Amino acid sequence: MAAVTADSQNNNLFKRKTKKCLKNICSIKTLKKRLPIIQWLPKYKREYIIQDIIAGITVGLTAIPQGMAYAVIAGLPPEYGLYASLTSGIIYVIFGSCYNITVGPTAIISTLTTRYVVGYSPDFAILVAFLSGVLILLLGVLNLGFLVEFISMPVINGFTNAAALQIAASQLKSFFGLQGSSGNYFAQSVYNFFNNVSTAKLSEPILGSSTIIMLLLLKKMGQGCKRTDGIVKQVRWFISLSRNAVVVVVGMIIAYTIKLVNDSEPLILIGDIGHGLPQFGWPPFSTVVGNETYSFTEMMQTIGVQAAVLPFVAIIETVAIAKAFAEDGRIDATQEMIAVGLCNIIGSFGRSMPITGSFTRTALNHISGVKTPAGGVTKVLLLVVALTYLTSTFYYIPKSSLAGLIITAMFSMMDFSIVSSLWKNSVKEFLLWQVTTIVCLFLGLEYGILIGVLAEALLLLYNVSRPSLKVELLKALKGDILVVNLCENVSYCAAEYVRQKVMRATSYTLTNVPIVLNGLNLRMLDFTAASNLMSIIKDLDKTHHIILLNFNVDVKKLCLSIDSQFESKFMYASSPLELTEIFTKDV
Repeated sequence: MAAVTADSQNNNLFKRKTKKCLKNICSIKTLKKRLPIIQWLPKYKREYIIQDIIAGITVGLTAIPQGMAYAVIAGLPPEYGLYASLTSGIIYVIFGSCYNITVGPTAIISTLTTRYVVGYSPDFAILVAFLSGVLILLLGVLNLGFLVEFISMPVINGFTNAAALQIAASQLKSFFGLQGSSGNYFAQSVYNFFNNVSTAKLSEPILGSSTIIMLLLLKKMGQGCKRTDGIVKQVRWFISLSRNAVVVVVGMIIAYTIKLVNDSEPLILIGDIGHGLPQFGWPPFSTVVGNETYSFTEMMQTIGVQAAVLPFVAIIETVAIAKAFAEDGRIDATQEMIAVGLCNIIGSFGRSMPITGSFTRTALNHISGVKTPAGGVTKVLLLVVALTYLTSTFYYIPKSSLAGLIITAMFSMMDFSIVSSLWKNSVKEFLLWQVTTIVCLFLGLEYGILIGVLAEALLLLYNVSRPSLKVELLKALKGDILVVNLCENVSYCAAEYVRQKVMRATSYTLTNVPIVLNGLNLRMLDFTAASNLMSIIKDLDKTHHIILLNFNVDVKKLCLSIDSQFESKFMYASSPLELTEIFTKDV
């Protein structure tokens, strides 16, 4: 009867908790939190319209050439980069929690996507976008974003710098007009460059170098200018912010002029790209490459487990950007993950490649004075116009112009300032940065970040298993006292190490010297470590006077549950002076 009553109470408790959970999920508060557009749209002011339109146009003029360039990096036709910015832009306006973030293809994500496209088909990139979106959304719903916090700054910095070098190296083929492959990682790209340098065309590096110089000059032209300045400075400001579009247009004009005058195409051009909006449909769960049909299982085997790196990189980029540009640095990381996950999932139905937050375009959006996510609507409309009416014009974009644009962006993305600081203050973390960077450059970005995280985990385990124990000798009225200061956390993997350190410290003292295990800083002690500690007490109690000083209630309770005979050993003292007084009386 009692068992039936207990089961009934448990069932009622479960029902109440389930009901409460569902009530919270279905509440208006949760709905507003998960659909941010419900919060900001009713508060939209008329004076925001002009600022959002200007910001949207400015970002759109950058998103068009960058989107095509990043699609080329991924080994995809240029229009896929526009498809990605189009669909993701619409979804983020609805679900995004940071008003100035703009999402779309990025250089690092495009580079990670390359290995699933080269030698196969664009369908693999679309499937990777769908799978990445599902994983990111799942992590967001389950509030597992904290997993990203286990990737430290040295690993992220090493990965980012290596990615920038890899992307720049991969553009050497287009920059010099080389034949052959561009390479899948930095070392291979550099090798292929020197192997094929004899096939270089003089016109390509001239245009590519001119593009880089023009970008630098246009950037300098906008220094000291703001949107609120006079008309001349406003024009300089706008042209400077739109410099990516400007250099691409100049390259197009040069290519088209040469075509008209000489009736030839000496420059390597983007060529024909898809016309019109993407065809919406289910993500490709099977595909045909050449004459071979790949089933979903075979596509998954081709993609491999390394694909799990891509969504984590997407999360890192988005959360880092959100923290940088959110008001007071406060962001809803869970909502950002949900938004980016949905952008990838829904985007895959519109032929989108994988996307994440873009630092360059977000910074541009912020500088342009965007007020709400509605600025993304203008960007999307500009992309619609480009896909509908301008695709024939894009035919004349020189690949060397895009290569110069990408190389310039990559060198501005690199940051080696952390290196000297690591070398001076933390050799272990410097080695971690070095390992991550080298593996990324010589084996590939996926392997680099995986090995970096693995090395970081091993370093963390090593630090946990080798806690610092400070041993000191205090002078009392009737002789010396050996004090072993325990650290804040002693786990099972450190249990034997602590035992060895304590026994080694006591081996250098006489048997009549009192020993104090100071637990003032000790906050966590698991069962294995506690068992080992009581075993130490049992052994030392035969030859020394032992005191367990300032252990907190929970730790003391755990120790006594293992061996209650040593309860008298637990004592409390507020200072070393009081400690010496205790031994003056007891010894």
